[in-house]
Amino acid sequence: MHDDRRLTEERLDRFVNGFLGGAVYGATAPVEARAWFAPGEPVPFGEAVANRFEPITEGTAWGAPWSTMWLHVTGTAPAEWATAPGRGTELRVELGFTGGPGFNAEGLVHRADGTLVKGISPFNAYVAVEPGEPVDFYIEAAANPDLGGDFVSPTPLGDKATAGDAPLYRLGRIDLAQRDLTVWELQQDIWTLSGLMHELPFDLPRRLDILRALERMLDVVDPDDIPGTAGAGRAALTECLARPAYSSAHRITAVGHAHIDSAWLWPVRETARKCARTFANVVDLMDRDPGFRFACSSAQQFAWVKARHPDLYARITEKVAAGQFIPVGGMWVEADTNMPGGEAMARQFVLGKQFFLDEFGIDTTEVWLPDSFGYSAAMPQIVAAAGAQYFLTQKLSWNQTNRMPHSTFIWEGIDGTGVFTHFPPVDTYNSNLSGQDLARAQRNYRESGKANSSLVPFGWGDGGGGPTREMLAAAARTASLEGSPTVTVGTPEQFFTRARAEYPNPPRWSGELYLEFHRGTYTSQANTKAGNRRSEALLREAELWAATAAVRTGFDYPAAELEEIWQLVLLQQFHDILPGSSIAWVHRDAERNYAAVAARLRAIIDDATAALAGSGTVDLVFNAAPHARDGVPALGAAAVAPAAAVPPVPTADGFLLDNGVIAARIDGSGLLVSLVDAASGREAMAAPGNLLQLHRDIPNHWEAWDIDEFYRHNVVDLTDASSVTIRDGAVEIRRAFGDSTVLERISLATGSPALDLEFDIDWHEQQKLLKLSFPFDVLADRSASEIQFGHVFRPTHANTSWDAAKFEICAHRWVHVGEPGYGVAVANDATYGHDISRRGDDATVVRLSLLRAPRYPDPQADQGRHRLNVSVRPGAAIGDAVQQGYRRNLAPRVVAGSAASVEPLVAVDNPAVVVEAVKLAQDGSGDVVVRLYESRGGRAAATVQPNFAHGGVVLTDLLERAIEDPRGPGPVRLTLRPFKIVTLRFSVAGGQASGRG
Repeated sequence: MHDDRRLTEERLDRFVNGFLGGAVYGATAPVEARAWFAPGEPVPFGEAVANRFEPITEGTAWGAPWSTMWLHVTGTAPAEWATAPGRGTELRVELGFTGGPGFNAEGLVHRADGTLVKGISPFNAYVAVEPGEPVDFYIEAAANPDLGGDFVSPTPLGDKATAGDAPLYRLGRIDLAQRDLTVWELQQDIWTLSGLMHELPFDLPRRLDILRALERMLDVVDPDDIPGTAGAGRAALTECLARPAYSSAHRITAVGHAHIDSAWLWPVRETARKCARTFANVVDLMDRDPGFRFACSSAQQFAWVKARHPDLYARITEKVAAGQFIPVGGMWVEADTNMPGGEAMARQFVLGKQFFLDEFGIDTTEVWLPDSFGYSAAMPQIVAAAGAQYFLTQKLSWNQTNRMPHSTFIWEGIDGTGVFTHFPPVDTYNSNLSGQDLARAQRNYRESGKANSSLVPFGWGDGGGGPTREMLAAAARTASLEGSPTVTVGTPEQFFTRARAEYPNPPRWSGELYLEFHRGTYTSQANTKAGNRRSEALLREAELWAATAAVRTGFDYPAAELEEIWQLVLLQQFHDILPGSSIAWVHRDAERNYAAVAARLRAIIDDATAALAGSGTVDLVFNAAPHARDGVPALGAAAVAPAAAVPPVPTADGFLLDNGVIAARIDGSGLLVSLVDAASGREAMAAPGNLLQLHRDIPNHWEAWDIDEFYRHNVVDLTDASSVTIRDGAVEIRRAFGDSTVLERISLATGSPALDLEFDIDWHEQQKLLKLSFPFDVLADRSASEIQFGHVFRPTHANTSWDAAKFEICAHRWVHVGEPGYGVAVANDATYGHDISRRGDDATVVRLSLLRAPRYPDPQADQGRHRLNVSVRPGAAIGDAVQQGYRRNLAPRVVAGSAASVEPLVAVDNPAVVVEAVKLAQDGSGDVVVRLYESRGGRAAATVQPNFAHGGVVLTDLLERAIEDPRGPGPVRLTLRPFKIVTLRFSVAGGQASGRG
């Protein structure tokens, strides 16, 4: 019996692969193809078609990496094809595809008037046409190299300067052809039934039922006359396809989707073209199937299409209004959520959701992040504060060690806010609705017996063209099919509404959703990360001082420019840019963009602070931090002398820096051997710190993405110093190792509670990881790491597999380790990767991951010069760590003027309540918006004192929409739960503040 089944399955494979596919298309007709090769970067349609096109034939080599070829295709399908029953007429375009969807040649079809038709990709390489009517299309073909590979081997193709000019493709056949609809439908019947059959247990009667139905089909379809016998073949399968699903079958909501990374193995400029190709496909498919639904996240991608293809954007707008094209996510891009700062994470939603509101009148309810590399514990509160209700991701199915116990649950953040969350058990965000995918979704679903619904995103992503007519055919056949989950094409909101109704009391998961994979993304491409951190700090300053100047002096608040800069910074927080996992082209663009952002923001800051300082020669120190320091109020300015450095004192075995607040001893090798704060008199160091350590760093897979645990097995302590001297008020240390050098300066400012370390590293290693180690004399079973609007605690031990998996962690501006009554904080200005662990009986070791050197996808990743700054603060509580993080990242700014001081726009009387942003309202009303949060993890009462005349204040959501009744003028008294975010909107013009309409 088993041999009989095997023989039938082999017979089916032979028929499908050897006969059926070639019978889908029948009669053909030729077309004329002519080509023009763009000499450089892509050009607009009008510029391209104005050039001279030359004849091109099948087999012609084309496409240097990243180049563009324009094809002009003309012809006419025979008029008599219009009368052929059961036939459709199509232009077939074979660009020379070398594999499957994505990572391949791609095309975009234009009509002669420049309007878009659809995209061309390996599994979507056709354009429907009418017989007897002239075909006149221009096709923009992109020669994108396939950089997928093994994700570890270096390639020159990721940089246009090194990619070469050898053609990547050979043009395939371009012709007109008749598609036999009956044969095509038979093909879909077989694909669905065969896929289901192979997922069923071998001895299940339903599997045998399908096999025998397919056997009967094979008996009646003549391989020599498939078009003439395909109808009989379909009839042989009718009964088998008509058998309904079990009432207990898993219920799937299939949502059309095309995960398009906003940059990755291609530059941002190519992403904009990928979006146009895919979206054109989608609206074309919607015209042909009104039941099709497609969910699309990332306001940035809509904005690209709006700017470049207004005709396509108009069609998208129509489909949005019809409920077919669904904006989801509510973010500017599908951002990394580990590394963006608090205000930046908020602005992802402010700008994203506002775009969808302005463009479509839609207030998105779900956050759509299938592919980011772990999820910050601050996200639930940010999601809720943005007015969203649901969260979706799939990425934690990639965990190396532990499996998440839930498919659907309430995810609880650091402030206690919960958000209804779903992990699609299909474990892919590029499903083709195959029997294998559907069976996996049912098999992996973790809530069986309590609930029974999951979501499956389907469609080819990253330039693959999105959903296809074949996928919709599969959905139709599995709407109710015995042995299969039931499939309904729908929207994310429809799924979440149903899932929440059937599962009203799901389990809760508290804290971060840590991805046990891709831990190297906290460190790779240090220049990109430094640019992000610098941009966030400069944006804070620019908004603060511009808003203050606008209220105080009538300064013209540059709202449009600030929003434009925010959009660029948010784009570069995309989950393959900020994490450092893109090709060289992407990161060189990012570095240039960050330099331009810095220049623009510094100009705004200079203009605003000059307006506040007035004309004169008195030095005014501006403090953008939320805490007073060195005689300067928080968020204000004062005419005081900037803090000076304490001169180091040579000792018998090194150097001493002592300002009366802390004392640090540096030995002759430049190591930190003692650090004592005067208040406690306690020694912070358990062993020499400020120790650079070099590890071998060759992960098994995904080189720029991963740090594998075994990196710890090989380490070299860099204790040798070329010189240790005093220079310009600091201890200066020079080290050399491999092909790299380090110049370090250790200094201590008058009155400062923290020791400052400045590193200038010329890095030229390969597949190495550079760590900075501090063994502290504290017994800490957990560490605290700053995240957005608060911090998380993580174990320093490895008691469980969940603990052990967190051997590399992400922190923002500071980490803290302590025991009751005593702790130490380490702050940084550009570093995110850390590891913190107990070592022996006497030390908790804090290590910062300074630099890596992966070779894929950018062979030159991190090579060159880096400037990094670190501060160590002994005797620090959590509140001190918060303060030190801001101090390290927001240096005082000295401006010459005539004013004696600049009064802050707002003052807060509780240091636990931190002002994160001061700005003018998004709607241009001139209202002042203040965002603050409880920073220490406890309940906090605070009074917010506005130091300007205002007509009233209202609490708002992140989008500055009122969520409580307005209050009158005067101070605002608040009681905040731990880590609570509060947004206040002060009406400056009189009357009551209001949200954006």
